[in-house]
Amino acid sequence: MPVYNGERFVEASIRSVIAQTFADWELIVVDDASSDSSGLVIRKLAEEDSRIRVVQLEHNGGAAVARNKATELARGRYIAFLDGDDLWLPHKLDRQVAFMRETGATFSYGAYQRVDENGFPISPVGVPTRLHYSDLLKTCYVGCLTAMYDTSVLGKRYMPLIRRRQDYALWLELLRDGETAMGLNEVLGLYRVRSDSISSNKASTAFYTWRMYRDVEGLSPPKAWYYFGQYALRGVLRRRFPGLATRMGVLHPIKRQP
Repeated sequence: MPVYNGERFVEASIRSVIAQTFADWELIVVDDASSDSSGLVIRKLAEEDSRIRVVQLEHNGGAAVARNKATELARGRYIAFLDGDDLWLPHKLDRQVAFMRETGATFSYGAYQRVDENGFPISPVGVPTRLHYSDLLKTCYVGCLTAMYDTSVLGKRYMPLIRRRQDYALWLELLRDGETAMGLNEVLGLYRVRSDSISSNKASTAFYTWRMYRDVEGLSPPKAWYYFGQYALRGVLRRRFPGLATRMGVLHPIKRQP
């Protein structure tokens, strides 16, 4: 869990991990040189639960640096991700680990609920049941708070040190050699939509997506333009024409739990 000046939300995020019905976890919280009281909050919670490990970075390096540090220190078979303002539902780890064991998946992801800064629901985000590399190039269906991969098969993988879209780039790397990602179309967590987050600027996100296609994935200009066009078109369909997007398989209705 990377945290930078997250005093407002980080306690709730950590407590959502503590509340997991799956008890065999470790949480590595990396304080990315916060200037607020985040460090005090994190250390207090770590004193309450020995499964929480805290790493303090001397200089702010960004989300990729913090996540990579946590990955380096992780001791478990499965690596999962949670940012310091998002929340896991209590059954998240239980359900997802069981799903991976049942299906043999090496990389999995799930649906999630978008909420506002106060935790009020905005909209659910469903996911397809499986993804190949070419599918993921068209749209990043994998929410970082739901991603999980098996290090016993894939080894430890690290995010590229780019300003944005580093998580998307890692998911593509995991699938580039022919792996299939398996989707669990059930809500596993709550993604907090914040007006001050770097992901809230659509134009900037599009720019960094293009740079990722070219600089990280190494796509030729024709291929990069094709996939960028798919990315842009699908984004418009999801936001403005959800009914059509659903019929085309671009939007995925959530599987309702009994």
